[in-house]
Amino acid sequence: MHEMSIAAAVVEQVGRVAVDQRATGVTTVRLDVGELAGVVPSALDFCFALACQGTLLEGASLRTRTVPARARCGPCDVEWHPGMPPDLVCPQCQGARAELLSGRELQIRDVQWADGPLPARQ
Repeated sequence: MHEMSIAAAVVEQVGRVAVDQRATGVTTVRLDVGELAGVVPSALDFCFALACQGTLLEGASLRTRTVPARARCGPCDVEWHPGMPPDLVCPQCQGARAELLSGRELQIRDVQWADGPLPARQ
């Protein structure tokens, strides 16, 4: 289950920043997860709760936002939703030189600290 390694990596990264910022805890972590990232949201939620135990993130909620997949044809510049599994053949010119623009994301969007938002860095 790769959701556990993802959850552990998120907890580690957020925990490092929390220590650097002298935060007392974390209430919410928001992630952007591409629909092609191969992540099962319910499994990630479960693993996140486990990975948070005994850390500054214990009790934090995980909020995921699904990023839809988008592809663009190089030759004719048309954009489309490639679906699942992704179809990277252009629906307009039938070309196979598509570029995947989005849908593989897996990134921390923001964090809500228990003691409020981070002050702006100087």
